[in-house]
Amino acid sequence: MPSSKFIKNKLKESLSTSEDVIFKELHTKEKRIEAFYIKTISDEKVFQEKLIIPFYEIKEVVQFLAYLESHPAIKPLDNQETALEELLRGVTILFYLDSVYLLDSKMDRNNSVLDTTVETSIQGPQSGFSESLPTNLGLIRQRYPVPTLQVESTTVGKISRTKVMIVHDSNLADPDTLKKIREFLSQLDIRIFQTGEQLLDLIKKNNRALIPVMLVTERPDRVVVNLAAGKYILLISGTPFAVVLPTVMKDFMASMEDIYQTFWVTKFLQLLRYIGFLTSLILPGLYVAVTSYNPELFRVQLAISIAGSRTGVPYPSFIEVTIMLIMMEMLTEASIRLPKAIGPTATTVGGLILGQAATEAGLVSNIMIIIVSTVAISNFVVPINAFSFTLRIMKYIVLALATLFGLVGVVVGFMILIAYLVKLDSFGTPFLTLVQSKPDKE
Repeated sequence: MPSSKFIKNKLKESLSTSEDVIFKELHTKEKRIEAFYIKTISDEKVFQEKLIIPFYEIKEVVQFLAYLESHPAIKPLDNQETALEELLRGVTILFYLDSVYLLDSKMDRNNSVLDTTVETSIQGPQSGFSESLPTNLGLIRQRYPVPTLQVESTTVGKISRTKVMIVHDSNLADPDTLKKIREFLSQLDIRIFQTGEQLLDLIKKNNRALIPVMLVTERPDRVVVNLAAGKYILLISGTPFAVVLPTVMKDFMASMEDIYQTFWVTKFLQLLRYIGFLTSLILPGLYVAVTSYNPELFRVQLAISIAGSRTGVPYPSFIEVTIMLIMMEMLTEASIRLPKAIGPTATTVGGLILGQAATEAGLVSNIMIIIVSTVAISNFVVPINAFSFTLRIMKYIVLALATLFGLVGVVVGFMILIAYLVKLDSFGTPFLTLVQSKPDKE
């Protein structure tokens, strides 16, 4: 057992200048106890109910010691090096009869279940995760009540020491993938870790990935579906989003409404998403390639119509497309950053005025407004934002090759992206895998 006097002096020395650090001494004729806690992150109601009231109600020294050793929220301190870390997490340090105990008095301010705001759906559950780790784990266990659900935790962040839980079904998940996830988390070199989206950024920095290889979701029902598919879930303290690993392309193109709709409606919506994906990726480059290199591919009436609409445009089609795409990207970013009260109105009105003014001034053609609008709409058909943002970048690769090589550039650019997707993997699972293989269980 660590020396209580040494620990007490160490805590006082480390936190003596902080105003919210409380050192309280309770005593009666028979016994005496000292408590150390931080009032801004500790629940003083728990402190009152589980320590102060029992301390004055239990008269005998031995009986109170038995109470401390038997209460589920109180445990002895096994390692003196962790005393300060536990205190900074909201735990109360108790000093009684030369022994040190930990009272779990952590205050959970963000345990309310939130409604989904990013991955909205018409049918199915509407509740999302909260910022409380125990609450999120409880939401998963309610929907996945099996004894094989395994949970292990680790910490990420040199300063934040953020708690991260790895959740999986031991009967379905691949143990080799678990080893890779543990290794990845242990090698993260970051000071402050607050949300799962940081993992996307960190893994992109490691392998310069263009496409995310992990899925961030706020929906417990999506998490449960992926658990049943043998995947791993990362729950991060302080964020209402979970991370799904490993992730393949069909996960990014799937919406939770797919399992709540009829068979043919689901297939139609999935087909619509892939059509939108291809349209957003290829249409700008295809427009430049056909108008600048191969206008004979159009019917005569359409070719004359496009040529007539571009009569007053003073620059080539690729400059026209690039300008309008960048303006559309700016409008999209503005709609995200502006306050919710004025964001949709400002961007809608701005887009209408900008498009009409550019057309009347002869800076862009009428057909170009249609092309850009179609690309923008198609881009937002993709259900997962992280993949939608990547698609916004990928279309510029095809556009650049189409500008240089025409239709050949469109085909080559598309094939390069396909080859890149084939090469990509998510913790050992190929990105274009349709069905993830299950580990063999005896």
